[in-house]
Amino acid sequence: MHASLGELARVVGAELIGDAAATVQRIATLEAADDTAVAFLANPRYRAQLATTRAACVIVGPALRDEAAARGAALICDDPYRAYAALTRWWAARLRPAPSAGVHASAVVEPGARIDASASIGALAFVGAHAVVEAGAVVAAQAHVGTGAQVGAWTRLQPHAVLGAGCRIGRRGIVHGGAVIGADGFGFAPAEGRWEKIEQLGAVLIGDDVEIGANTCIDRGALDDTVLEDGVKLDNLVQIAHNVRIGEHTAFAGCSGAAGSARIGRRCTVGGAAVILGHLEIADDVHITAATVISRSIRKPGQYSGAFPFDDNASWEKNAATLRQLHTLRDRLRALERKT
Repeated sequence: MHASLGELARVVGAELIGDAAATVQRIATLEAADDTAVAFLANPRYRAQLATTRAACVIVGPALRDEAAARGAALICDDPYRAYAALTRWWAARLRPAPSAGVHASAVVEPGARIDASASIGALAFVGAHAVVEAGAVVAAQAHVGTGAQVGAWTRLQPHAVLGAGCRIGRRGIVHGGAVIGADGFGFAPAEGRWEKIEQLGAVLIGDDVEIGANTCIDRGALDDTVLEDGVKLDNLVQIAHNVRIGEHTAFAGCSGAAGSARIGRRCTVGGAAVILGHLEIADDVHITAATVISRSIRKPGQYSGAFPFDDNASWEKNAATLRQLHTLRDRLRALERKT
């Protein structure tokens, strides 16, 4: 694919220094770029590469305008990383043709399902009775839309994605392959040394502009619904248990999870392999670093970290209590040392 620098400037809303008719064929990193590529510089740690990159054009912020112009063509914009994101979306739309509208001959569509004429239902896909697939939505090959489920306009269910019965996802969402929305929550009642199943009668309700990574699982609620608000982003292999509620524009990195009935605020981030225990409340604008175990509610915005060695529970609780007092104990020890 060829794109002119003039086109790129219009796409990202940037000032162009250089020949608008010059073309590039790909997007690359500064290090890997050659004279057929456009690259970007957003992280200051890579600034030294600006002088050595072979890129035909670079996207930079205003502070690096002169430095970039000295080496050749440049696109100058306030937020180079956001410009790069916009450029990738535009590039992908040109490279990846949209699926054809209509229902593939091998798909199964049960009676009562409503599929917009502009939607695409792929080979061997399943759409259950009374389900709704809205305008421009894509249910890719072997994806599953359960009875009474709803797929919002322009949302894409990739191959092998599952949207369970009665579950709903809003507009412009992406559900990657192997993700399961609406499996039963982990609900069992102990009875004489064994477990009796508690049927999960709720659903999963997902807002607009939500992306769900491959092999991620979002369990349906026990009685009320599991809810993901607008703009939530979940990486691959994330576990969201029953009756969790996640506020808008919160993001979970890979292998993280939230246990049942946790309430997570807006604009939070959860690092890879971090876990939030059940029934806790996390305030808006909380940032949890990788592998952190959140075992109590967080009421104030900020960044939180911490892990503790595994031990038998009684010893762990004693050590944890002592650990939380270390700062105070240190101050007391210093005061005693000054007295002696």
